[in-house]
Amino acid sequence: MRPEGTAPRLSVVIPVFNEAHTIDEIIHRVSRAPLDLDREIVVVDDRSTDGTLERLEKLTAETSSAMRVITHERNRGKGAAVRTGIAHAGGDIVLIQDADLEYDPRDFPALLEPILEGQADVVFGNRFHGGPHRVLYFWHYVANRFLTSLTNIVTGLNLSDMEVGYKVFRADVLRRITLQSERFGFEPEITIKVARLRCRVYEVPIRYYGRTYEEGKKITWRDGVAALFHIVRFRFFG
Repeated sequence: MRPEGTAPRLSVVIPVFNEAHTIDEIIHRVSRAPLDLDREIVVVDDRSTDGTLERLEKLTAETSSAMRVITHERNRGKGAAVRTGIAHAGGDIVLIQDADLEYDPRDFPALLEPILEGQADVVFGNRFHGGPHRVLYFWHYVANRFLTSLTNIVTGLNLSDMEVGYKVFRADVLRRITLQSERFGFEPEITIKVARLRCRVYEVPIRYYGRTYEEGKKITWRDGVAALFHIVRFRFFG
């Protein structure tokens, strides 16, 4: 963190793949998030094919916030894009922001408060307690509860929503972690590894505007099965 008395800098890392219809709005929302902090936006385009990169190039010139766009030469997955973003982040605090409109940057102050007050090293959002959320897929909820419970068993944590997209970290914590996941295995991997470091983990209720598959949702049952593998992998071999 920065010297005492100096406000920390926030890096918002946004992994992107084929979000041409939402990227303008999410960048504007992140830029306007109600924070008295210096911030940078680090966007990682994971080889989009729908015109997202062209939109990002235009937005880079328009946005008032410091914004950088890094591109992958081939599609590698969300976890790989997050790793790339973290590697390029220069802030004292790193916040992961999905590129769709499921998560609301108006929640930034609540997510950052435990870290800024010195109470937490890592903050997870919580989609299911306290904030409004769109009612969607029952079996997704069941799978999330199962995977969260299993992760709690192997880590000793008592999280309510391990798979949540909103995760915030002190940058010095991330520098102590070597991430490996390419796709959605990032969520159990980072959870297990911050638990191994005995980080102070907080949860904060957030708004959640889930999408249907018709609206562009990408995670599938295969990612749920893969998450089981990653929980075992990173608990015992990672």
